[in-house]
Amino acid sequence: MRIAFVNTLFEMAKKDKRIMLLTGDLGFSVFEKYIKELPKQYLNMGVAEQNMTGVAAGMAMEGEIPVIYSIVPFATMRNFEQIRNDICYQNLNVKIVGVGAGFSYGPYAHTHHGLEDIGILRTLANLIILCPGDPIEVALATKAMLNHVGPVYLRLGKAGEPNIHKSIPSFKIGKGILIEDGKDLTIIATSTFLQRAWEVTSSLKQKGLLVRLISMHTIKPLDAQITLESARKTPAIFTMEEHSIIGGLGSAVAEVLAENKIGIIFKRIGVPDRFSKVIGNQEYMRQENGLSIDQIVEQISSSVD
Repeated sequence: MRIAFVNTLFEMAKKDKRIMLLTGDLGFSVFEKYIKELPKQYLNMGVAEQNMTGVAAGMAMEGEIPVIYSIVPFATMRNFEQIRNDICYQNLNVKIVGVGAGFSYGPYAHTHHGLEDIGILRTLANLIILCPGDPIEVALATKAMLNHVGPVYLRLGKAGEPNIHKSIPSFKIGKGILIEDGKDLTIIATSTFLQRAWEVTSSLKQKGLLVRLISMHTIKPLDAQITLESARKTPAIFTMEEHSIIGGLGSAVAEVLAENKIGIIFKRIGVPDRFSKVIGNQEYMRQENGLSIDQIVEQISSSVD
């Protein structure tokens, strides 16, 4: 995902000199080409994310298109007040990019885990939240982000995520993508858990269940239409995300179902509301939080039996 973002940003920045990349003293393993060829469109702001956010706001007021980039917690939490007051309150054209969603930085422990960002940022007016699920969606989301006038948050995995889409899908902010249709249940997934949702879908197929799989790449504004359509077509909906069970995709979908008085089986699958007491790589952290393929298949199977 990260490489798809860097490559797309580079190609668009070459065509539009207003695009400015600001980093919080990281990204040196992926931005070398960008820095070498576009030195006037890059600033290393140091480990000072609050200042970086304020500078980006000033640039936007002068007509630039600043993109601030850091690890998820540092791009969204350390500078939350500046995102709220400097960017969103003034509806400025700043792009916030957080890398390392979920447990991508597993061995670095909770300070580097990106588990609360969606829930926090959903509260901010004017902010669009994009959580693409594979490199193909990342490239499309990056283009959509830079073409949109206004604040956008883009959530990325760290590296190595595979393509789930077999071809280039139609991508529009606020519109989910139907990957596979089925009549027995719906899985709505986002961000780094689209791959896990695809794996779970394949396992459920072997159990004879026909799954409707949706990539919800935009959390705000959420695609209420495809959510309600799924509720009409299947008797159960499960959301899957590598994020706290509170405040993320599951909460957003639950709000749509509740406000439309939809009475179906519904379950949020995500990270439990707790601080993990173990440290390990991404897959180990998923296992310890009940998010392995087998654990999720068991949760879904027991809910629809």
